[in-house]
Amino acid sequence: MPSFDIVSEVSHHELTNAVDQTAREIDNRFDFKGTSSKIEHKDSEVVLYGDNDFQLEQIKTILLTKAAKRDIDAMSFDFHDPETHQSNAKMRVTIKEGISKEFGKKLIQMIKSEKLKVQASIQEAQVRVTGKKRDDLQQVIAFLKESNLDQPLQYQNFRD
Repeated sequence: MPSFDIVSEVSHHELTNAVDQTAREIDNRFDFKGTSSKIEHKDSEVVLYGDNDFQLEQIKTILLTKAAKRDIDAMSFDFHDPETHQSNAKMRVTIKEGISKEFGKKLIQMIKSEKLKVQASIQEAQVRVTGKKRDDLQQVIAFLKESNLDQPLQYQNFRD
């Protein structure tokens, strides 16, 4: 029976490269000279540091540009509100990975609403879709690509 998995992943290697390139650009740019601006990457979180909110927004723009060049979707980043402490500002950025139970249920409801002859089930951090016909599965993929979702999706393990 044909099936495929819906996942949401970010290449950690490419993310590290994007953060490193952003740090290099911060070091080289004239408008960041003499400031405490920097960027750090820890596990599934990136932290931006600057002297004020304006610098944080500039670093955010640089990070998104570098990430886009490395095929990391901008929707993979969840930017939190800046935290201001005296003369420094900090912004946490969470990397969205995996499909949560709530988001998985939303995906399954969307697939069921299309009235295609497929079954979808949540398996850990992914959703598996099975059906009798390959064409039905391809319709599900096309439907999800057209949908406006707040998390990037990848489609893996397409099997006949």
